[in-house]
Amino acid sequence: MAKHNTYFFSEDARAQADFYVQALGGEIQAVMTNGQLPEAAEGTKDKVIHLSMVAAGVNFCLADAEYGPVSSGNAVSQCLTFATEAEAREAFEKLSEGGTVSQPLEPAFWGALFGQLEDKFGVQWMITTESQECQTPA
Repeated sequence: MAKHNTYFFSEDARAQADFYVQALGGEIQAVMTNGQLPEAAEGTKDKVIHLSMVAAGVNFCLADAEYGPVSSGNAVSQCLTFATEAEAREAFEKLSEGGTVSQPLEPAFWGALFGQLEDKFGVQWMITTESQECQTPA
């Protein structure tokens, strides 16, 4: 059995992690830099080689891209499903700051709110709520 982690490569992993913690709530749990490695080059000592965080109750990892520029694409999207409309709207609004909304957060035909955006770091997000049709009564 495998375990899945989302790993973002970034131009500035610390800034990106701070943005997600502010937008979604959570915390940075650990940061490891090149400076912690033996024989690290002076110019790269502050570069993040691993950062783990929790945002919106989900584990994410980040690292500074050292071997080439970061390029965004549309082949992968992070999908967060929230229990309430208020949580979904807050996350959507905060993640879209400085980014581009491709589909506004609005009711979808399957009984949930759904919206899509690209954040200011080039990451694709789908924000949704649990479908009312799929929820079991309390």
